[in-house]
Amino acid sequence: MWTHEDSIETSAAPSRVWKLFSDVARWKDWNAGIEAIEIHGPFAAGTTFTMKPPGQDAFTSTLVEVRENEGFVDEAVVEDVRVLVNHGLLRLASGGARITYGTRITAPGAETFGPMVTSDFPEVLAALKAVAERAE
Repeated sequence: MWTHEDSIETSAAPSRVWKLFSDVARWKDWNAGIEAIEIHGPFAAGTTFTMKPPGQDAFTSTLVEVRENEGFVDEAVVEDVRVLVNHGLLRLASGGARITYGTRITAPGAETFGPMVTSDFPEVLAALKAVAERAE
């Protein structure tokens, strides 16, 4: 198993960031690692979405936990690889939020490819912060 965490603070309220999280069709507005994405139902536990990174095959993830204004967890399973990403929101005393992406990969050799999976998370978080703050 391999784990990793990235976080960033924003002046945007958790509810503002939540609106961006729950609008899956627009994730590619702030995540350059998404060429195409489609959700197959409501933004709720049990719903799947299909995401295609640029130059790669599409894969399906499942929303395994959804907590409004607090975060969500998605899971992708491809062959013997299981990737869980916890997208957390913590309200700060300032009224803003700390956004955290916590990743857990379970697979043979996870420590080898885990860093590739999460390498763009700092850029994704910075772009998410910029969009959230611009929309305030």
